[in-house]
Amino acid sequence: MAGSFQLSRRQSLTLGAGFLGHLTRAALAPRQAVAADLPVAAGGDAPPSQRQVIVGLSQEPTVFHPLLPHIEVDDGVLMNLFSPLWRINAKGAFIPDLVTVIPSLENGDISPDGRSWRIRLRGDALWHDGQPVTAGDVLFTLQTLRDPAFPAYTRSGFDLIDHVEQTGPLELSWHMREPYAPFHAVLASAMIVPSHLLKGKTDVSAFSRAPVGSGPFRWGERIPSEEIRLKANPHYHLPKAEIEDAIIRYIPDLTVMFTQFETGEIDYLGMQGILPDRYPQARTLQHRTIIQAPQPFVEGLAFNMGRPCFQDLAVRQAIYEAIDKETMLKTLFQGIEIPTESFLPAESPFFDPDLPPHRFDPDAAAEKLERAGWRKNRDGVRSRNGLRLEFTNATTSSNALRTQAQEIIQQYLSDIGIIMRIEDRPAAVMWGRYWVHSEFDSALVSVDYMTGSDPDASSFFMSTASPAKGGRGQNVFQYANPEVDRLFQEGNRTFDRTARIRCYRRIQQILRNDLPMLPFYQINNIEGIKDTLAGYESNVNVRSNLWNLSGWHWT
Repeated sequence: MAGSFQLSRRQSLTLGAGFLGHLTRAALAPRQAVAADLPVAAGGDAPPSQRQVIVGLSQEPTVFHPLLPHIEVDDGVLMNLFSPLWRINAKGAFIPDLVTVIPSLENGDISPDGRSWRIRLRGDALWHDGQPVTAGDVLFTLQTLRDPAFPAYTRSGFDLIDHVEQTGPLELSWHMREPYAPFHAVLASAMIVPSHLLKGKTDVSAFSRAPVGSGPFRWGERIPSEEIRLKANPHYHLPKAEIEDAIIRYIPDLTVMFTQFETGEIDYLGMQGILPDRYPQARTLQHRTIIQAPQPFVEGLAFNMGRPCFQDLAVRQAIYEAIDKETMLKTLFQGIEIPTESFLPAESPFFDPDLPPHRFDPDAAAEKLERAGWRKNRDGVRSRNGLRLEFTNATTSSNALRTQAQEIIQQYLSDIGIIMRIEDRPAAVMWGRYWVHSEFDSALVSVDYMTGSDPDASSFFMSTASPAKGGRGQNVFQYANPEVDRLFQEGNRTFDRTARIRCYRRIQQILRNDLPMLPFYQINNIEGIKDTLAGYESNVNVRSNLWNLSGWHWT
């Protein structure tokens, strides 16, 4: 995504472009090769090699151990090297991968109370080094994610397991302290790792340099700051990849990446996509298909409700009314982004389409502040009981579009007597302690609030999940509402879909009123692919559209 912070409970602080310097990185050698160099792609619009696909990404994948904290660009590699128990497709359906059947209440592999699970594995999956994938590997993966000493990318659901055991070479079971309905979605993004290579190892840097998985592609080579090369796994337990070689090229300059797509040097232009001002030109390119790919990320203005001025609901509501969101989206983003009033993507079955629409009404905003006792001083800035209505807003520096958005918002707020100072920071600073421990006043941020494809956003909005208050989670807003707490607990403990929809729609309604963050729009990534490259499918349920790279093929 275009320089914004993409925070996801897929789970933990698995963050976006704004967080590259903060996450744990495994040590990487300057050049890591375990296979011969792959053939170079044909230049220009010459007929493409039928053996390879060249992917262009403006962020560099750097984490190759799937259980460590990682961002969405890393997912594009990890999903092709490793296998989960099951995956999720573009329609939101779970598809077996390492299992023969997905556990459910209906087939008896989940107990009626939702607490006991049984997993049955297929017997033909192999690690890339030829060793069989066993229940012991799944057991090791679960134990690793439960281990508080391991810097896991998530513990959601895993921390509820109080007992797990292997009941056969291809079977295991576990018992949970309480039912957790989002666990299917969590496990869909939990990649299984080989116990025979990692068990007992405290230093995983060697594994990260040449990872061994059981996915459709095996590790080829990494040239840091340039590209990663993957080779098709000839022993894959599902249909083999239709291309032999996948080259994932790092192109940090979006203009350069667009040019390489235009000239045919790359076959697919992915994250961060095509900038809005390039979209009209992109649509005129011959032999190229331009795709609008909705993402699960919602862009908005986040409030730190630990700040006294933001504890007043009238202030948060007035700020929202003072911003002309519709005009901002049309002028800055060419009408590409999807306006929203929710923290969930519109594609989610839990999304509430009937939330009150945003209203731009600066006069009503000013009147609301007057009624709440916020009066203008001689300098035109409002205050109440000695507290001035002024605050800072921060995001990642060097993002032209978001800087423009900040400046526009700054002017809107100035018109009603509010001062917003812009204080942007480098990504590693912005999304480090400053964000995690609520040291900001307000922030312009893109967040994936879901747990995988599940609507569980309790890590962001439950009162017990604020690190600044000693909690475990990502409630950097310091938001607290007892009804929201209760609804999250109720929605996460039942497997009844209708009951869950009811809970989450009510949560959306409460958050739309309380506004711990102002929901501006759902990210709509503009991606491009050559006309003769088939199999691509945008999938809002995952964080990378390389999710089905093994099915891509040349026509």
